[in-house]
Amino acid sequence: MRSLGTRFLIVGLLALLMFIPTFFVSLVVEDRDRLAQSTLRDVGREWGGPQLLSGPVLILPVQGTFQVTETYTTTDPDTGEETETTHQVPHIRPTDPIYLLPEDFTLDITSETDIRSRGLFDVPVFQALARMGLTYDLDAAPAQIRAHEEIHWAEASLRLTLSDNRALRGDAALLTGDTPLPLEPRADGTAGVIAAVGDPRGHNSYSLTLAFNGAETLRTTPMGRQSTVTITSDWPHPSFTGAFLPDTRDITDDGFTASWTIPHLARPMPQASRVDHDQSARTHSAFGVTYFQPNDFYQKAYRAARYGLLFIALTFLTVLLIEGATKRPTHPVQYILIGLAQSTFLLLMVSYAEQIGFGAAYLLSAGATTALLTLFGAVGLKLGLRTLILGLMLAITYAVLYLILQSADYALLAGSTLAFFALALTMYMTRNEDWYGPPRDPSKTIFGTPRHPQSPQKTATQTAPQAPPELPPSR
Repeated sequence: MRSLGTRFLIVGLLALLMFIPTFFVSLVVEDRDRLAQSTLRDVGREWGGPQLLSGPVLILPVQGTFQVTETYTTTDPDTGEETETTHQVPHIRPTDPIYLLPEDFTLDITSETDIRSRGLFDVPVFQALARMGLTYDLDAAPAQIRAHEEIHWAEASLRLTLSDNRALRGDAALLTGDTPLPLEPRADGTAGVIAAVGDPRGHNSYSLTLAFNGAETLRTTPMGRQSTVTITSDWPHPSFTGAFLPDTRDITDDGFTASWTIPHLARPMPQASRVDHDQSARTHSAFGVTYFQPNDFYQKAYRAARYGLLFIALTFLTVLLIEGATKRPTHPVQYILIGLAQSTFLLLMVSYAEQIGFGAAYLLSAGATTALLTLFGAVGLKLGLRTLILGLMLAITYAVLYLILQSADYALLAGSTLAFFALALTMYMTRNEDWYGPPRDPSKTIFGTPRHPQSPQKTATQTAPQAPPELPPSR
C-alpha cells in the first residue's frame, strides 16, 4: 500500500486537476451573465436608457459689426479704361454667443422603479419627475462683449441637454413667473430641449418641470454657482457614482433620499463664457445614482467558482483522512467523480436560480450534492460510520459557502479563515503519521508483488534411501 505522504501528493494533484471542469463551468456562468447584461441594456434602451441631465444654460446671441474691404471695377465709356476702387463696408454677422450658467440651481428628482421582465431576466427601470429652479446673473454678460459687438437680448434661449429625447414622457413645462414658455427639441443633432425666452432682463428666474423614463443610472451636472440636488426613490439599493458623493443620504428598505450641495469652485467652469462647457461638464463633473442590483446570482456563481477549488480540495482531504482505517484506499477515479459532482453543483445553482430564485436554488443544489456524495461515501467508498463525518463536513462547507456568497464584503475573511482551520485540523490529525511508510521489502515492488519470482517450495521432505527389507531365511 502506498504511504500516506504519496497519497497526499496524488490527491493534491487530483484537486488541481479539478480546476479544468470548474473553469468550464465558469465559462457557462459568464455566458449566461453576458446574456443577462445584453437583455438589461436592450430593455433599458427601449425604456429610456441611462439618463444624464445637464444645464439648463441661458444662451445670449451676439452679433458683431465688421469693416469689410470691397473692390469695385469701373470702365470709362469713352476710353474703355478700367479703374479699381476700394471701399470699407460695414457687415453685421453672428459671433460666438454668451453662455450663462445659473446662479442658484436647485434640482429635485423623485423616481419610482419598476421591474420589467424579458424571458428569464428582470430589469429595473424607473419613471422620474425633475423639478428645477433657476436664476441667472445677467450683469455678467456685458463683460464678455468685445468691441463692435452687441447682445441680441430678444433672441435669448434656455437649453437643457438630455441623454435621449425618446425618454421624455408627459408634459414638460418651463415657466418664468406665471408665464409659460414653449419647449422644443434641440435641432443641432444633440438630445435635449430648448426654449426661446425673449428678453431675459425682465425675468431672470425660471422653473422647469420634466418627466422622463430611464434605466440603470440617473445623473446630473452641477451647473450653478450654488447647486443643490436631491434625488428620492423607492429603490432600496442605490450605488452613488460620479464626480461627487452625496452630503447626506438616508437608505432604507423602502428607498433612499440623497442630497448634494456643490459650490461653483468645485467644478472648472466659469459662470459666463463664450465657450460652451456643457460637454466638458457631462464628461468630468456628472454625478448621481446607479440603480444597482446587489449580489445577483451570477455574481454569486462567479464567487462560488473562485472558491470551488478550495471546497473540492477540502472534500478530498476529508475523504483521505477518514479512510485511514479502511483496507482499500479511495481510487483516483473516485476522487474525480467527487470533484465532478461538486463542479456540477455550480451549474445546478445557476440554472435553478434563473427559475426559482437564489435562496431556494442554493438549498436545492447544495442538498442534492451533499446527499449524493454522502451516499457515494457509504456505498462506493465503504466508509461505514465515517460517512456521517463526510456528510457533516459537506453540510458545514456549503453553509460557509452560502455565507460567503451572501456577503461580498466578508467573502475573503470567511474563505481564508476556513482554509486556515482546515489546514490546522489536518496538521493535528496527521501529527503521528509516518509519512514515508514502513520500510519496504527490496524484493517486492511498490504494489506488493514479488520482484523476482522463485521456484515453488517443496511440500514433501526428502528422505534417505532405505535398504531393501531382509528376506526370510530359506528353509
